[in-house]
Amino acid sequence: MSEAENRPTNFIRQIIDADLASGKHNAVQTRFPPEPNGFLHIGHAKAICLNFGIAQDYNGLCNLRFDDTNPEKEDIDYVHAIKKDVQWLGFEWAGDIHYSSGYFDQLHGFAVELIEKGLAYVCFLNGEETREYRGTLNKPGKNSPYRDTSVEENLALFEKMKNGECQEGECSLRAKIDMSSSFMCLRDPIIYRVRFAHHHQTGDKWCIYPMYDFTHCLSDAIEGITHSICTLEFQDNRRLYDWVIDNVSVPSIPHQYEFSRLNLEYTLMSKRKLHTLVEEKLVDGWDDPRMPTVAAFRRRGYTPASLREFAKRIGVTKMENTVEMSVLEACIREDLNDNAPRAMAVLDPIKLVIENYAEGKTEDLTVKNHPSDESQGVRIVPFSGELYIEAEDFREEANKKYKRLVVDKAVRLRGAYVVTATRCDKDEQGNVTTVYCTYNEDTLGKNPTDGTKPKGVIHWVDAQKSLTATVRLYDRLFTVPNPAAETDFQSVMNPESLVVINNAKVEPSLANAKAEQAFQFERQGYFCLDSDIKNTGDLVFNRTVGLRDTWAKISK
Repeated sequence: MSEAENRPTNFIRQIIDADLASGKHNAVQTRFPPEPNGFLHIGHAKAICLNFGIAQDYNGLCNLRFDDTNPEKEDIDYVHAIKKDVQWLGFEWAGDIHYSSGYFDQLHGFAVELIEKGLAYVCFLNGEETREYRGTLNKPGKNSPYRDTSVEENLALFEKMKNGECQEGECSLRAKIDMSSSFMCLRDPIIYRVRFAHHHQTGDKWCIYPMYDFTHCLSDAIEGITHSICTLEFQDNRRLYDWVIDNVSVPSIPHQYEFSRLNLEYTLMSKRKLHTLVEEKLVDGWDDPRMPTVAAFRRRGYTPASLREFAKRIGVTKMENTVEMSVLEACIREDLNDNAPRAMAVLDPIKLVIENYAEGKTEDLTVKNHPSDESQGVRIVPFSGELYIEAEDFREEANKKYKRLVVDKAVRLRGAYVVTATRCDKDEQGNVTTVYCTYNEDTLGKNPTDGTKPKGVIHWVDAQKSLTATVRLYDRLFTVPNPAAETDFQSVMNPESLVVINNAKVEPSLANAKAEQAFQFERQGYFCLDSDIKNTGDLVFNRTVGLRDTWAKISK
């Protein structure tokens, strides 16, 4: 099968195929145009995979362009974070990074051209008056009293705006289209406003800034974008996109295509609401592993391949829908099941003493890093007569369904011997603190010679040589599938979205873990070393995802 036949297909790719076949375009040029006013979320990751993926598959180019027209809400730190996210996802932009602010001189020239054609005017209605004149969905707007100002006067007024001789909010430049249009975006939209704000790219050169709808289409035209792909909320705005392109002397004619945005259960995709979470310290920054940002998924241990696979599975359509969180979690489980090395960690430790193990004796056991991938090699795990096991892995009595350690019953220690529990010690509250057992010396890597088989397998770490670690158990940030529908989304935040375990015991090989490196902690889930460790030497592991979808059981 050819490479082209292996490509995913969707309605946008079908349009591109037709455009190339007809000769409308000889090559494909796309762009990813984020606004640098926050971190990218997983919805942006879908758009990145779409735009850069199309460029890759059609041997075209994809620009990274920052639509930076709102300096009051933008920050250079967001620019750096976005660049990092795109590259981490596995994509590279064509040539230099583009900025809409780099086109401000040309955009100003296009605005002057509209004024000269009698298609734009300086309006002195204030914000409240502008809204009043605009009308409603059921009521047409009415013309601004400044709509018929002469071309010469508008040119002079726009020059005054540009020279800083007008106050913020005093006036704006509006396109002269149709105040009775059924599309609100065509009712003489504002295309320039006065803002005395320092810009992260242009400094203090400008005190007038173009609006997004005016800037976006013209930036596409300047860059020769063939297929301008955006989400469905911009569908009506395509009329304004086309009107601007049709009425100024652009170097190329781009066309806008819309697809449905990503809605993901138990998350928020509103950048405004994500800002609220960060600013009110309801989360620990944009990369808090409970956030739906690309940086947060990276810190939590998601891989670029898993997010690309997720984007592939959900596809590209015009149908609005909400994707179940289990779809995303399945992608990372499959990736890490195949690729993550195994390790042992005890999150709620109790002591296991092997009474017939020689005092002072230690062994170095050789354990596979992956049960089915020999290429991942082996590691050495220390073993002695005193170990830690999970508190939940021992009971004095239990029914047949309990496949762990029970008094007078045998289990296998992962990668080690078969042991049989004999008794236990408890504290004043009745909690088990120490379990005593005996081991069968002839069961390393094999079953007992008497033909009996242990009931189950439990994990462990050596008591003397294990390392103490902090483990963060992350879960869904909200308790309802659609928090955006709530009047107060803060009221449905999950109080159990982060549980911190400060005294976990992990095997010593994890001292060599690298930041964001993934591991499967045996029988626990998938974890990675946190990338934001403040104190050198601290071991802090973030849970990426459990071994199974526990939420599916809860919902049933």
